[in-house]
Amino acid sequence: MPGRAKAAAAGTRLRVKQVKSGIGAPETQRRTLRAIGLRHHQQEIEVVDTPSMRGMLHQVRHLVRVTPVAEA
Repeated sequence: MPGRAKAAAAGTRLRVKQVKSGIGAPETQRRTLRAIGLRHHQQEIEVVDTPSMRGMLHQVRHLVRVTPVAEA
């Protein structure tokens, strides 16, 4: 559905920062960090706020800090 992709791209964004290392965390949590786009400790990225992204962030909530991005 092309309309849904455009709506997600135009949606709100979240700034995600990895604040704790994935070393010592279960493999599923390390894979989730990679799927979100976090590769290194202290890395900061912006992601689209979708239900699936929220689910991934919830799974690793103890390893990341999430803040909303102010609309420009």
